[in-house]
Amino acid sequence: MPETLEVACENDDCELDMVELHYTYDMPEDVTVADFQCPYCGETEPLRKIEV
Repeated sequence: MPETLEVACENDDCELDMVELHYTYDMPEDVTVADFQCPYCGETEPLRKIEV
């Protein structure tokens, strides 16, 4: 099963709490949360991986 990445946006002005990213098998191994931006506010800096 492909990996799932749960990400929280910590931008105080953003209304997004968290988002879950579902990868395909074609996603490169070295992809991290730094490769994405918040789908709500568009920022990249305040994103952090949620450790479950």
